[in-house]
Amino acid sequence: MGGTVQQRSVVRVGASLIVASLALTACGSRNDDSGDGGSGSTTKTAKIGVIAPLSGDLSALGLGIQHSVELAVKQANDANAIPGWKLEVVPQDDEQKPDVGKNAATTLSSDADVIGVVGTLNTDVSQQVQPILAPKNIVQVSPANTGPGLTMGAKWQTAPQRPYPTYFRTCTTDAVQGPFAARYLFNSGIKKVATIHDKRAYGQGLVGTFTDEFKKLGGTIVAAETINPDDSNYTAVVSAVKPSAPEAVYYGGQYPEAGPLSQQMKAAGLTVPLMGGDGIYDGKYITLAGKNSNNDLATSVGAPVESLPSAKKFVEDYAAAKYPDPFAAYGGYSYDAANAIINALKVSLKDAADVTSARPATVAAMKDVSFDGVTGKVAFDEFGDTTSKVLTTYKVTAGKWVAVKTEDFAAK
Repeated sequence: MGGTVQQRSVVRVGASLIVASLALTACGSRNDDSGDGGSGSTTKTAKIGVIAPLSGDLSALGLGIQHSVELAVKQANDANAIPGWKLEVVPQDDEQKPDVGKNAATTLSSDADVIGVVGTLNTDVSQQVQPILAPKNIVQVSPANTGPGLTMGAKWQTAPQRPYPTYFRTCTTDAVQGPFAARYLFNSGIKKVATIHDKRAYGQGLVGTFTDEFKKLGGTIVAAETINPDDSNYTAVVSAVKPSAPEAVYYGGQYPEAGPLSQQMKAAGLTVPLMGGDGIYDGKYITLAGKNSNNDLATSVGAPVESLPSAKKFVEDYAAAKYPDPFAAYGGYSYDAANAIINALKVSLKDAADVTSARPATVAAMKDVSFDGVTGKVAFDEFGDTTSKVLTTYKVTAGKWVAVKTEDFAAK
């Protein structure tokens, strides 16, 4: 069982060589993992989640959000913006469904390396996401939610109170967008409007603030109707609205329903403009609404990104990255949302041992974030809302959305 002396000597030499080889290999692994050529330090990972509709009717908007965040994170990593840390993007598809969004938030919040989330697109999805992320101190920055209650609570008009200190947004809200649309129509000479919404939080809120402002200005709401967003035939609601002879129809909801609604309105002889919020500001609305959509209107947050000198580099960099999808309506706001989180991480991760312990410091650092972003000045008020209140009205002209009025509502 022992062999000869010479054999035992060979075995001992061979074993020594194997041990030495393994030691060298292990040293090589530490150098590879360190990210600094073997200085002994280790590069840690912090993850930024994205919750958005990455499939389905609104996927064009959701994928634009995802890729814009990916661009911001890639640039931060390339610049070594947070020494000792590498950032990673973790996208989650919410399918624009609240329950799916809730599950996405649960998945991200259970990952100890997730320190922030960009999203969501839809207000009703965010209502389910906020209470999942907040107890874990995971900061959330939405580039698209416009429901005022997300930052100021259910009594936002009379007794605003911030529900979740972890929630912020880079876009303005329906508290501004609805009245902006009302003023545009009223000042254009339209004094009688019918309203329709899709019964969801976003649509109800938008129509509510529009209605209050339009009445305050002296206009009349001649009809107020609702639709089921899963329907495709809107003959009944068009028939209910038409006898009231509105000069325009204001719709609260998204483009997949608004497009067919506009088309069916015109086909039934209700040839007045349909106006909506940022939920209908998409090229697919025009495709769905058809050739008679000319003169339909939409408001959207901010100024047209392509027209902003501050967005020139973002537009160029996004094109150079060759993402398979356009940055769409919320790309600039998503890029700014990601960079807002990254700016906070420069403070919170500087001396942090791990992501989980740095989460509360990240939330605290968000209140001091202030920089010149793609969409303008990026900073937040005491509710987590953007301090920028710029909006734009667009009109369908020759089959395209054309900006007709950009205004800073904060100056009003």
